[in-house]
Amino acid sequence: MNAWTHRNITPEIGYAEMNDLAAQSPIGSEGVTVIPFGNGAERVLENKEIGCSINGVNFNKHSKAHLVRAAQEGIVFSFCYGMEIMQQMGMDVKKIHAGKANMFLSPLFRDTLAGVSGATIELYDTDGSVGAAKGAGIGAGIYANADEAFASLEKLQVIEPKQADRAAYAEAYARWKEVLASKK
Repeated sequence: MNAWTHRNITPEIGYAEMNDLAAQSPIGSEGVTVIPFGNGAERVLENKEIGCSINGVNFNKHSKAHLVRAAQEGIVFSFCYGMEIMQQMGMDVKKIHAGKANMFLSPLFRDTLAGVSGATIELYDTDGSVGAAKGAGIGAGIYANADEAFASLEKLQVIEPKQADRAAYAEAYARWKEVLASKK
C-alpha cells in the first residue's frame, strides 16, 4: 500500500518527504479511510479477497496529505486488526520489537501503531529478517524470552503511546473497522 501510494500519488518525492506530507493531516485524515488489502486473499480476513478501497474522500477538502496519511493509518489499522486476533487467541501484545526499517522508518507510522495498539515499540538497529529469526528462536525455545533474544541488538528508540492522542486514534480505528465490516 505504501509503495503503491508512493508510485501513484507522490512519485515526485521520496519516502521521508511522504512521511512529512502525511504528518500535515490530522489523526483520522479528516474522514478519509483506506482499506489496504490489495494483494489478494488475506489470512486475517479468513482468506477473503476484499481488495483495497479509499473511502470518505471529499474533493473540496482532502489533499495528497490526507491520502498519504490515510494509507499509513490503513496499514497500521490492518496490523492492529491482526493483533486483536492474536489477543483473542490469548496473546497479550504490550511491546513490539521492530527493526528500524521499512514502515518503521516513518515516525507517523510508529506513533500511530503505538497510539492505536497501546503497545510500546522498541526499535532496534536491524531489519525484519533478523527480527523474524529472533521471534522464531523465542518460539523454538532457543531464547528464554524476548529480552534475551534482543539483548545482542542495539536498541535505537522506544516509542510510547501518547495518551493525549489515544481517543483520536480509537475513533479513526473504529471508523476503519466499520468500513472494513461493510466490505466483508
